Amino acid sequence: MTPSVRILRKDDVRAALPMPAWIDAVEAAFVAYSSGAAELPDVIHLDVPEARGEIHVKAGHLHGAPAYAVKVSSGFSGVDPPALDGLVVVFDARTGAPTAFLLDGGFVTDQRTGAAGGVAARWLAPERVDVVAVIGTGVQARKQVEALRVIRPELREVRVWGRSPERAARAASDVGGIVAATVAEAARAADVVITCTASREPILMAGHVRPGAHVTALGSDGVGKQELDPELLRRADVLAVDALEQCLRLGELQHAPELADRAVEIGRICAGTELGRTDEDQLTVIDLTGVGVQDVAASNAVLANLRRDAGEWFRL
Repeated sequence: MTPSVRILRKDDVRAALPMPAWIDAVEAAFVAYSSGAAELPDVIHLDVPEARGEIHVKAGHLHGAPAYAVKVSSGFSGVDPPALDGLVVVFDARTGAPTAFLLDGGFVTDQRTGAAGGVAARWLAPERVDVVAVIGTGVQARKQVEALRVIRPELREVRVWGRSPERAARAASDVGGIVAATVAEAARAADVVITCTASREPILMAGHVRPGAHVTALGSDGVGKQELDPELLRRADVLAVDALEQCLRLGELQHAPELADRAVEIGRICAGTELGRTDEDQLTVIDLTGVGVQDVAASNAVLANLRRDAGEWFRL
């Protein structure tokens, strides 16, 4: 029998899973990773400085899953709007043969990153979230709010801040929010603060965040990147990460490595082997760098829930 590969495009992937299912898949991936039931090699990072482009290559395998995956994602911020793209190659975990190409234009990355914020909110955010502050105006400004609304549907106000007033206005319109004039104005009364920028210096300071709030930081995913004042990490009652070693290299923890002993992987919190939020007055922070097992779990879930007629087949 001639081997063949399924070609799936963005609309196929989008139709396969609603956001709640993405959140559940990513949570399962975090648990598998932190319990030793997953393989996760180091991230390959490539810069294209003349176009302000970043390329990440991530891979992973969940023990017992039918497939493993390798993902290439790119973000080019030198254009307006920023250009995001990518693809996922899925392989049979028994034979290593390619079984599917997800030509999703970066949709898997967008969804699983948003879903990771949803997992963080499930375990670390206050029980009631009325106000969220979003620091950043890109795709994740939208996806993080979408996922948060799944976990905390009572959310009533979204405040958006960005360096570009025009982009901030577009993002605020897309999420049904308002534009804040400063980071402090956005964050000071927020129950949840989300940072999703490409910053290389702190933009969210410890004094901007009220006691009892939760902070999800996901912009720092490379050497030299930084969104949070290290003092904010030090003040956290619960300091969570997605992958400790990776966060020390690429995340907010690279700027406060002395806090590594306090950091708890979110997978352990989800599994119940470590504590998340236990009090409404606690300040909680999570450092999300993005791990390949998220892409593997998401890809397996997408393939398991596709319409029978989705995509097209290509003979090898």
